[in-house]
Order: sequence, then structure tokens, then C-alpha cells
Amino acid sequence: MNRRKFLVTSAALSVMGSDLMASPVENGFEKDAFLVKSGEARNGIHTPFRGINPNDLKISSKDTSGQLSVFEYIGKEKIGPRLHVHLEQDEIFYVVEGSFRFQVGDESSILGKGDTIFLPRNIPHTWIQTSDEGKLVYFLQPAGKMEEFFQAMTQLGRPPSEEEEKNISLAFGIKNVGPPLSLE
Repeated sequence: MNRRKFLVTSAALSVMGSDLMASPVENGFEKDAFLVKSGEARNGIHTPFRGINPNDLKISSKDTSGQLSVFEYIGKEKIGPRLHVHLEQDEIFYVVEGSFRFQVGDESSILGKGDTIFLPRNIPHTWIQTSDEGKLVYFLQPAGKMEEFFQAMTQLGRPPSEEEEKNISLAFGIKNVGPPLSLE
């Protein structure tokens, strides 16, 4: 490589590298690393799904400047959400234990341990646990207002009526478009 080409390439890599190597604080992220232990939630706030199954925030949107949130779901009962659409987030689900049936649009798939599914925004989707026990880790990108959605549902202290669920969901960027799946 000649000297001029080397200097231009080095300068370009230096500029690119400075953006890639910016400190976490400069990017708006949490300054220090953190650990969320099993059975714990990121800020000590548990948000059980439908008041039953643990559904704990592990990485908050506040940790990632709104770019990502991560939840861990532990299924003790065979339930799942209504058919719904996220207006602004993509979701990724990873099955840690058990089996789940996912519906995405008109397609239905059974996922087991180690399987991953990508659910694009604005595509109707839902899931139901099909095994006696199950565990999912799921990611929302960008994070949106999912943390606040689960907190609002938990604060009701009871299962919401269909109308309450519709209104709360819409307030946090989720549109319910059908019933939950059933095992029958």
C-alpha cells in the first residue's frame, strides 16, 4: 500500500473508530455495567403477566436511551396475549424452556427450547405456552413504552376488562386486533 493510501485509510478508520469507541456516557447509555439476578427485576418492580406469570424487566429503555428493552417471562400457566400489533417496535423471542405456539399474520409455528422468532412491527401476532412450564427472553427494539404498559396493567391489581385492556394497550402503542390463542 502506498503512503498516501495508507494515510487516507488510517484517517478514515480513526474517524470511524472514534464514533464506535465513544464512551457509554457520550452515547446516553448507563455509565456502569449492571447485573440483574434471576428472579429480580431491573428496578425492583415486578410486572407479572395477567397477574400470574413472572414477566420481569431485565434491561430498561432507560439503560439504552430508548433503543432496547429486554424481559424474561416464566410461564407457570398456559396463557398468552391477545392478537395484537406493535405500532413502533419489533420483537424478538428466544425460548429458554418449554414450548410455545406463535401466530404471526396467518402463519402458526411451534417453538421449542433454543428457537428464536422475529416479529416485525405492524404485523398481527400472539403466542401461547403449550408446555406445563416455559421460559422466554424477549427483546423490543426500539424499546417504546412496554415497561410502562406492563406497569399500568400491574397497577390495576386485577385482570383488565376487554375495554380497559384495549385503552391501556393503545395508550402504549399496542393495538389489539383479536382474541388470545387457545389450546383447544
